[in-house]
Amino acid sequence: MLERSRSLIVAAWATLVSQIIIVGTGGAVRLTGSGLGCSEWPNCTPDSFTPVAAQGIHGVIEFSNRVWGGIVVVIAIVVLVLALRKRAGRAVITLAALVLGLTIAQALIGAVVVWMQLRPDTVGIHFIISVVLVALAAALAWRVVTGPAGPRTAPRWQSALVHAMTAVLAVVVFVGVLTTGSGPHAGDGGAARNGLDPAVMQHVHSWPGYLLLALVVAVVVAAAARGPRRHFGWALALLGAVLVQILVGVVQSRIGLPIGLVGIHMVLSVVTTAIAVATVLSLRGTADAAVPAARDAAVVHGRVDA
Repeated sequence: MLERSRSLIVAAWATLVSQIIIVGTGGAVRLTGSGLGCSEWPNCTPDSFTPVAAQGIHGVIEFSNRVWGGIVVVIAIVVLVLALRKRAGRAVITLAALVLGLTIAQALIGAVVVWMQLRPDTVGIHFIISVVLVALAAALAWRVVTGPAGPRTAPRWQSALVHAMTAVLAVVVFVGVLTTGSGPHAGDGGAARNGLDPAVMQHVHSWPGYLLLALVVAVVVAAAARGPRRHFGWALALLGAVLVQILVGVVQSRIGLPIGLVGIHMVLSVVTTAIAVATVLSLRGTADAAVPAARDAAVVHGRVDA
């Protein structure tokens, strides 16, 4: 059994949680119209790093999101340093480096979003990178907790089904970004929209959403039929997350996109992404499990003394 570092496990989980939280704080900035609460970057105003009274609550909300962004960077640095010191393996170190590099890039893109007055394309890119970061952080936490990947335990058709499901999930997220860019929550009253019809885009967004639901059900059925058991558990969790996400999406569109439900929908999208990553990774065994499994097989066939 490979030795686990408790400090690295805690840090990896902290990275994942912090990346999800910043989606929530970023959503709060946008949904409260605080996107230009700080008119400059890295300063909040031309003359002050922190908000001033004239900016009111919008400045506080935007600056709080920036502070949390700094905390996320610090956590990512800690994870990479721990991974290097603990010699956690190439996969963990690579994932930690990617999370740190992309987190820093995300902060710079946030500056561009402000400088370009919340253009919907820049805001959309900002969110998509957050989804990628959550996916990478989920993979990092998985590898830190479970150890190196073991041999393939699922047939190719089952792997293909799961990967098709994740591809459709990516389409759902992308169309969701376009839908949000056409809607009323621009982050500031004067920010531009992408020009698409929000009523039409809500229907377009639902089409890959229902396809995703069908594929997740198929993944659950396949996992129930042949396992692995851990994969079945994650597939069920993913099905639950997708059903809740669909419910929230339908309700919010029917009652005029209230900011509370829109915020929940945003956060659930990245939570669903993290669960999808775990569903994919759970198709493979772990190196730790492979060693005793191989030994047991050898004992059964008389090749090793019991």
